[in-house]
Amino acid sequence: MDTSGGLTSALDGPVDPGISLARLDLSGLYRLGRTLGRGHFAVVKLGRHVSTGQLVAVKMIDKTKLDVMAASHLLQEVRCMRLVQHPNVVRLYEVIDTPTTLYLVMELAEGGDLYDYILRHERGVAEVTAKRHFAQIVRAVAHCHQLHVVHRDLKPENVVFFPQQGAVKLTDFGFSNLFQPGMMLATSCGSLAYSAPEILLGEEYDAPAVDIWSLGVILYMLVCGVPPFQETNDSETLVMILDCRYSVPEHVSGDCRDLISRMLQKDPSRRASLDEIGAHQWLQGLEDALLSPEAPPHWISGALTAGSPSSGAPECGDLLAKRSSTQQAFPGPWQPSVSFSLRPAPVEEPPASKNLPALQQICEEEEE
Repeated sequence: MDTSGGLTSALDGPVDPGISLARLDLSGLYRLGRTLGRGHFAVVKLGRHVSTGQLVAVKMIDKTKLDVMAASHLLQEVRCMRLVQHPNVVRLYEVIDTPTTLYLVMELAEGGDLYDYILRHERGVAEVTAKRHFAQIVRAVAHCHQLHVVHRDLKPENVVFFPQQGAVKLTDFGFSNLFQPGMMLATSCGSLAYSAPEILLGEEYDAPAVDIWSLGVILYMLVCGVPPFQETNDSETLVMILDCRYSVPEHVSGDCRDLISRMLQKDPSRRASLDEIGAHQWLQGLEDALLSPEAPPHWISGALTAGSPSSGAPECGDLLAKRSSTQQAFPGPWQPSVSFSLRPAPVEEPPASKNLPALQQICEEEEE
C-alpha cells in the first residue's frame, strides 16, 4: 500500500516539533490537533481521519535528526509493531514515509496510562481489579514472546487504557527486538526502576526473562501503589535491585505475594515463565470476557467506510482537555518522563538494518 503519495509536496522541509500543526492536512488523510507528547526526535499529535472521523495518535519522527542507532531503534519499532497484532497491544494502523519525516498512525488511548492510574491509588488498587489489568498485560507479553519479540521497556507508562473496549494495551516498542530462543542479548536498555539485575550489571541476558522481571515490578506497583525498589538516589536504588531487596505490605494477599516473588527472582533461570504466571492461583477465576476484549476495528482497511457516522466525536484537542498538566511523582530518585522510542543507544544486537531506506521496504511489503 502506497501511503506517501502527495505528502511530500505538503511538507517542504523538516517538521519543526515546536510549530503548530493544528491545521495540517496529511495528504487529505488526517488532520492534526494538539500535542500529546514529545521526545528527542518525535512529537505525538492527536489526529482525526478525514473520511471517518476516527481519532488516532500520530507519532511524527524527524528523520533528519536521527543517528544510526536511533534509526535502528525506529526500524525495530516499526517492524515489531507490525508483527504484533493483539487485542492488548496498541495497533499500528499506517506508516507514512516522506524524505524528512516518518508518521506512525496508531490507536489512540483515551483513558490515560497505568502510571497515572496507580498514582490515584496510594495503597494500590483492589486485587480483583489488579488481576484484570495484569492478566491482559501478561497476555500481550505472551503474544509478543510467541512471535519472538521482546519488549524490554515494560513499565506502567507503557500500558494504556481503552475504556470503551474494557481493555489495557501495551505500547512503545522502541526498545523491542527480535530474539531467538536460547540466544542471549547484550544491549542495556529500559528504565532503572523496572530493569532486571542482569541488564544493570551489563551481562548478556535471556530476552523473555527481563520482561518477566518488569512484569513483577508492574504487579507490585498495582497492588502496593509504589515501586518495589525505591531509595533516595539512583545508587541506593541500584543496590536494592541487585540485592533483590523489597518488602510487600501486609494488605497484599498470600497468593499475590507468591506470584510477585516468582517474578522478582535475581537468578533469571528461577523466574516464572509466562505459562506459569498465567496458571498461577492468583490469576484464576477471571471471566474470559474480561481477558479477551474484542480487537478494535481495522478502519484503515475499510471496516469503517467514508460514510460511517462520526457525529459526537470530540474535536481534536478536546479529548484530553480535562487531563491535568501537572504529573505527580513517586518519592525517590527516578521520575517519569515523556519517553519515546527514538533515542541514541548502544550498538544493537544485531540490528536488522543500519539505514533508513529499509523503512521504505517495510512500506512496500504491504503492496505485495
